[in-house]
Amino acid sequence: MKKREPVKNIMTSHVLTVKEEDQLKDVVALFKKHSFRHLPVLKGQTISGIISSTDINRLTFGTLFENQEGADEAILEMLTVPQVMTSKPEVIDAETSIKEVAEIFASKGFHALPVVEGKELKGIVTTTDIIKYMLDQY
Repeated sequence: MKKREPVKNIMTSHVLTVKEEDQLKDVVALFKKHSFRHLPVLKGQTISGIISSTDINRLTFGTLFENQEGADEAILEMLTVPQVMTSKPEVIDAETSIKEVAEIFASKGFHALPVVEGKELKGIVTTTDIIKYMLDQY
C-alpha cells in the first residue's frame, strides 16, 4: 500500500455542482438522475456548502409514506439550498494523503469532502472512493 498517495489520484474531478440560488426540486432531480449522494454548492465560483441526499430525505415524506409527493413539493418550495446545505464545509487540498482523508472520515463522520485549490473546487472525494482504493490494495 502506498502510504503517502495523494487524494487527487482517487477523487472525482468532473464534479456536478449546484448554486445557492438553485431550487431544491432541481437538486432532487440531480440526485435522482445520477448515482451520487453529495453535491458541492457554489456561490459564484467559490464553494459555500455541500448538500447531500440525506439532507433532502430529512425534509421529505417520500420514503416514509405513499402518495405524499404534493407535501414533499411544498416543503421543497418553502426552503432554499442555503437553508438545507452544510455551510462552510471542511475542505481538503488535492495533495492531502488518502490516509489523512480516511482519518477525517473516521473521526468526524463525514462521507464526502470537497477538494479545493485555494478557493476553487477541483474535485470531491467520498467514503466510497476510499473503500474502492482500499479494496484495490488487496
